[in-house]
Amino acid sequence: MFRLAIGVVQVKFVAIFLGPLGVGLAGTYESLINLVQQFAGLGIASSGVREVAHAVGTQDQAQIGRTVLTLRRICWLTGTAGALFIALLARPLSRMTFGSSEHAWALVVLAWIVLLASIRSAQMCYIQGTRRIADLARLKIVGAVGGAAIGIGFYAWLRLDGIVPALVTLAAFELAASWWYARKVPAPKASMTWKESIQMSGGFLRLGLAFMWSGLLAAAVAYVTRLLITRELDLHSVGIFQSAFRLSAMFVGFILQAMGADFYPHLTAVSSDHGRMNRLVNEQTEIALLLAVPGLLATLVLAPWIVRIFYTVQFAQSADLLQWFVLGCLGRVISWPMGYILLAKGASCWYIFTETLTNCIHIALVWIGLRLVGLEGVAIAFCVLYVLYIILMSVVTKHLVGFTWNAEVQKILFYMVAIVAGVFAATHLLPEVCATVIGAIGTLVVSVYCLRELITRIGPQHRISRTIQALPLVGRVLSQGT
Repeated sequence: MFRLAIGVVQVKFVAIFLGPLGVGLAGTYESLINLVQQFAGLGIASSGVREVAHAVGTQDQAQIGRTVLTLRRICWLTGTAGALFIALLARPLSRMTFGSSEHAWALVVLAWIVLLASIRSAQMCYIQGTRRIADLARLKIVGAVGGAAIGIGFYAWLRLDGIVPALVTLAAFELAASWWYARKVPAPKASMTWKESIQMSGGFLRLGLAFMWSGLLAAAVAYVTRLLITRELDLHSVGIFQSAFRLSAMFVGFILQAMGADFYPHLTAVSSDHGRMNRLVNEQTEIALLLAVPGLLATLVLAPWIVRIFYTVQFAQSADLLQWFVLGCLGRVISWPMGYILLAKGASCWYIFTETLTNCIHIALVWIGLRLVGLEGVAIAFCVLYVLYIILMSVVTKHLVGFTWNAEVQKILFYMVAIVAGVFAATHLLPEVCATVIGAIGTLVVSVYCLRELITRIGPQHRISRTIQALPLVGRVLSQGT
């Protein structure tokens, strides 16, 4: 939530200093760097969490030390390989992405990000694998504050020319912050040769390759989507798309990141007990919906105003895209807890199959949407994708662990999906004033309901419950019901 607040400030200043063209350029740089990073990283940044968590679970200090040392060495190797790849192929990459060699030197400089981010990922895996959730939260807050200060400073000073130094400086800052927090949990000393580390890395790579393939596909979709928009429309349109997509991701990001931070290692620890896994996934789905839906509804209703507040009038077209992205984000919140079943079980073949299928479908939907509807078709494709993804994950997880939503989750799903769909329809079919009034009432009712349900689940004596009930008028409304 704190990062969300910082992001609000950062997004506004970025919009003012860079405009749609600058936002599109920065987004294209980031998507290209992320694509190479996913390929070179071999999925180690994700499988490393599982390996560290497993080693910590054994309470074998020697095993923990060997795992952490291997993780750090492999991340150095993969990061160096990725950075060299971009630096050596900067010219052809620039021509393929932008249609000219104009951005080749910028890509050479940006190649450092791959190495810095890879080293940082080893530190993050150790912090997360040991379930140092408080440190992880502090690290993310420090990163958000530092990122905002660095980005705003460079963009205010150099405008478009500040994009490259801002991205590289941010990567260096995040690496320094991760090192500071990782050193607070010293890893047991281990004595290993590089040959032994390479041999031990097989455990990382088996599931890591599945993660790499998934991350590579997602990065490829992000890159190809921006490439298609640039070719079909222009870089200005990429900025419109980027702004809407980033806004939608901000409002559910803290929930999805929480799943990765604590829910994933927790689910991994009970992966041999399918009954407990199913209970955890149902609980996670309930909490995720109760946390996310009020914000998503408010975003849906106030999309034009949110775009004006966060960006500038140049981004007004983003509002239509944002509403479709909100529907897709609801699908993400529903489906992600199920997706973690595959990761916790180490079901790499199923994971590769589902990720390959859905990302191929996504690219096809983006291409069709662009041709038939234009820029808004890209957002519609995102929404349709997650409808299909929910169906796919329901079938796969049922097969793997017998997962089904319990009666309580089904009830919440029915009400939430119906209300969100109704408000979306109202914003498109009714006059703006009527739609806003209906949406505001729906958002208020759902917010009160979600707060009451959250307090019921975590207990009225929990510090979060007491804080919520101490807010002016909120405690009285919650105590009286709706």
